[in-house]
Amino acid sequence: MATLIRDKYEAHKAEVNARFDQLRANEEELNRIFAKIYDMEGEVPIEVEDKYVSVARIFDTAEDVPESFKGNRYVRTKRDEIISLISYAVGCMFGRYSLDVEGLVLADAGDTVEDYLAKMPDPTHVTFMPDADNVLPITDDEYFKDDIVARLVDFVRTVYGAETLNDNLAFIADALSPAAKAAPLEVIRAYFLKEFYADHCSTYKKRPIYWLLDAGKKNSFKALFYMHRYRPDLMACIRTDYVHPQQERLRGRIADAEEELIHCEPRRKAALNKKLKQLRDQETELIAYEEKIHRFADQMIAIDLDDGVKTNYATFQDVLAKVK
Repeated sequence: MATLIRDKYEAHKAEVNARFDQLRANEEELNRIFAKIYDMEGEVPIEVEDKYVSVARIFDTAEDVPESFKGNRYVRTKRDEIISLISYAVGCMFGRYSLDVEGLVLADAGDTVEDYLAKMPDPTHVTFMPDADNVLPITDDEYFKDDIVARLVDFVRTVYGAETLNDNLAFIADALSPAAKAAPLEVIRAYFLKEFYADHCSTYKKRPIYWLLDAGKKNSFKALFYMHRYRPDLMACIRTDYVHPQQERLRGRIADAEEELIHCEPRRKAALNKKLKQLRDQETELIAYEEKIHRFADQMIAIDLDDGVKTNYATFQDVLAKVK
């Protein structure tokens, strides 16, 4: 049955905010009881300030948060809730979570899709399959079949239904960037390219479990992989199955742009030259990145999860995004 994320959000917000109001009422009632017991009625405050209630309260936007809540670290917005939904969706894409069972699914070193299937109630009917090779590319357009935006669309369709897909994608995009004029998928792609990893690192206190391969500021290539599913041949897989095809794609787009530039009308030349420069910059960036990935691919490095995120992440720091 098709479902609107908007309706789910409103129901969740009402439940969370009712819990906030109830907790504050309970704390104020306790204050009255203790004030009476110790004969201090009228001498101690009974009301509990909003900023001291230690449970979540959701507002639609940051601008809606009253001054009385400033300083309350439990305040959340619609954007925070959508970011949490996206994070959960990415977890399902990697098999950390599942729509079919509760709790963590793949969370041991070297876990595979086969391990995921073994934990399903019915391995022949899985609601949403995790990514097969543990690599989710994030590029400025949909170049790969397991493109992270395409997989998010699949997730939203699977969970909430095909009939409401466009409405739900629009709701997600509006929550991420209310002022954006771009189409929903463009807004969502921009979020993955520019903001997702910072949010992920913040959630996990600078100890990310999804690691971001990042070629650089030109966005020639980015991809996520799940550290618990890392395997020694992963970098070789990334190099041959993702980086090399992306290089070939960029060369083709450059050739097409150069050919078009020869025959285009004068008014198109400025835009084409700008696009051509962007593509050439991406090509240069990706050539340098391929050399870095190549070195790691040849080494076939194994990691020990017991060493911790910080130590293991440092091993691959030349090809991973900086954790800020």
